Amino acid sequence: MLKWALIFFVISLIAGFFGFSGVSAATATIARVLFGIALVIFLIFLVLALMAGQAIL
Repeated sequence: MLKWALIFFVISLIAGFFGFSGVSAATATIARVLFGIALVIFLIFLVLALMAGQAIL
């Protein structure tokens, strides 16, 4: 998911450089949403791993 967020971010930068502000804003929003989802999933797995580690001890 982070890979797709990075791809959309690069597309946003290139579109912004060439003056396509609408495309740039849309792809930046998509990249931001994908990064947010990836961050939430990471935090969920981190909490689950910490809970599982404490259950073993």
